[in-house]
Amino acid sequence: MVTLVVATTTDPASLGPAKALLAMPGWQPGPTFQGVSSFLNGEVRLLQHDQGIVEEDDLDRRWEEVTGQVVDEIMFLSKHIAVSNRPALTLHPIGIPHLKDGDVPPQGGKPGWAALPSPRMGPWLLLLKKIAQSHNLVPEFEITLEATHHGPVTSKPTLFVEIGSTEEQWKRQDAANVIAQLVWEGLGLGGADAVGNWNSKSGSNKVLLGLGGGHYVPRHMDIVWKKGAWVGHLLSGYALPMEDPSQAKVDTNSKDIGGTWKVAIKVSYEATKAAFPGGEILAHLDQKSFKGWQKNAITEYLHEMDIRIGKPGDF
Repeated sequence: MVTLVVATTTDPASLGPAKALLAMPGWQPGPTFQGVSSFLNGEVRLLQHDQGIVEEDDLDRRWEEVTGQVVDEIMFLSKHIAVSNRPALTLHPIGIPHLKDGDVPPQGGKPGWAALPSPRMGPWLLLLKKIAQSHNLVPEFEITLEATHHGPVTSKPTLFVEIGSTEEQWKRQDAANVIAQLVWEGLGLGGADAVGNWNSKSGSNKVLLGLGGGHYVPRHMDIVWKKGAWVGHLLSGYALPMEDPSQAKVDTNSKDIGGTWKVAIKVSYEATKAAFPGGEILAHLDQKSFKGWQKNAITEYLHEMDIRIGKPGDF
């Protein structure tokens, strides 16, 4: 079982951390396949390609077919873009479960799909903040999760690790060094135990499935900071499209609410459950981000799906 760390030469926020990581001990040249170069270090494989980071679908499957090595998980190194231009280091799961057949994905992936979220996401957020603080990047850089979005298509637990939000930050060597150290420590390349290995029998087996809120999911992230919670998919409000046929009647039945919100919840729940075998998936709602009829419909649907709704104290 190997871990793929994926970088691209077309993105300085991807190439910089990859170079910093390769400067650390233990790397050896690996095979080149389908134009993608690779480097080996223990059970980790760093792949470096020349395409856009969201365009390389099925790298895990393609690696397995060429090498015969089973892929356990995937980490993508990438840039982050934000209208605010705020310096940031971010982590997030991927998928576009709210899009329907026929929609054109703006940033890779396929409609109605969500990758398995990496169980490392919650523990790595805490580790990322610790490393960033040690490099004096906090408070200049915000350390944050992002909601589930974009591709590429994968079939294994996947995590995006990003530097934002402008070219100035993408090229920062100190930011690249922080991301490289996160991957180095997080995957146990220095000899210590890897961070974020899922084990349903060790400690809490509660996993947060975040519903609602903005792109940076502050209500859900509060639980991670305070509880060190395991994190699955994070669906912001825009990933829960809901049509109100009755102009917000409070007693609207969930069956009357159109939109792709049910599919988005179902697909994201199933992917999270598959990524955390033996875990208890708890839906956490950003209560203030929903209108009454929306919250009622979502709550009703979660009950139909037999998905427990969790409060902050439950994690």
